[in-house]
Amino acid sequence: MSLSMILLTIAFFFYLVATVLYAVSVTGRKWRNKEGRVTGNNWGLFGYITAIGGLVFALGYFVTRWITVGFAPVSNMFEYLTFFGITLSLAFVIIYGIYRSNVLGVITLPVVMLMIGYATVFVTDYQPLQPALQTYWLEIHVLTTGLAQGILAVSFGAGVIYLLRTIDLKGKKMTKRTFGVEFIMYTFMTLFAFIVLTNAFNAFGYEAQFAYVNEFEEPAEIIYDLPPIFGPNEGELLSSDRMEPWFEMPDWIDSDSLNTTAWAFGSGLVLFGAVRLITRRRIGTLLQPFVKRVNPDLMDEISYRAIAIGFPLFALGGLVFAMIWAQIAWTRFWGWDPKEVWALITFLFYAAYLHLRLNRSWQGEPSAWLAVVGFAIIMINLIFVNLVIAGLHSYA
Repeated sequence: MSLSMILLTIAFFFYLVATVLYAVSVTGRKWRNKEGRVTGNNWGLFGYITAIGGLVFALGYFVTRWITVGFAPVSNMFEYLTFFGITLSLAFVIIYGIYRSNVLGVITLPVVMLMIGYATVFVTDYQPLQPALQTYWLEIHVLTTGLAQGILAVSFGAGVIYLLRTIDLKGKKMTKRTFGVEFIMYTFMTLFAFIVLTNAFNAFGYEAQFAYVNEFEEPAEIIYDLPPIFGPNEGELLSSDRMEPWFEMPDWIDSDSLNTTAWAFGSGLVLFGAVRLITRRRIGTLLQPFVKRVNPDLMDEISYRAIAIGFPLFALGGLVFAMIWAQIAWTRFWGWDPKEVWALITFLFYAAYLHLRLNRSWQGEPSAWLAVVGFAIIMINLIFVNLVIAGLHSYA
């Protein structure tokens, strides 16, 4: 288990170095041969080799953890988010090998690192399988779904690059398009700020314990990992030297989840505002130098092909295999569980995307926005539905 975590840490730093190398390849000067002809630079190749190295170490983490626990390590939030990041990096390595787009590494690999970083917010220790998960359908259903979502995430990266390349973000007037791009940047910064904030409080061992009355009007206790802005119903702070909550929530609100959400969006807003104040520019304009040489039609093609490959895989893993497993585990193919509903929404959305692509007017920027929205739906299903909405998949 320790070896697997070491390999994952090494993979993370490989991805970081690869991102830097890709950034240099995009912004650096072109090299010239002996005849004086421009031949490009090799930083992209170095970045690709480093990304492959990161993928090898990440797969080493996955295999060693699988051997250690005895089943595919995709049964909780830490394991699945990490696997999601690995599949995204795998999809990137394959797609880069076809299209050789260095700027795709500048956007995609940071998303991989954010996934792995966000995964560490959750419990990283081994957890025994729930009875419903003790079957080979865990590997068949979850691994296929995770691979599909990793491929679909590449379409998101290509879509963001297309929007940064084609939308004028330097104008003084805020339009719907510029607001949309800035909101994407804000979500990136929110996730980054939350990862740093949470790991910082964890490093200092912060905990705030409360006694409270739960929704069943029974006494209970809860531990906060972040300073309590929103406290539990009739909460009494049991930990010494900890701040009192600013607001007390009723029993029908999960105060801990609300408090975590407030810290996440609040820290993201502070970081976003600080960068805007220091640079006096829209965040998107800071990334536009990386994409100024990009062919937007190529990004549109990459985004479309990623969805064309990922969609049938998701239909197979996220719906077909899921329904077979549901019949075995719960004696019904479909039960309108929140996770099932959002999987269906994801399927229908990408089906609509592929249908709309047949119309030329939906190609280009409209498709890029749809790719971004599709990834948002995946993340809502992965994070919000798992953590906030109670259901049969709550153990995940």
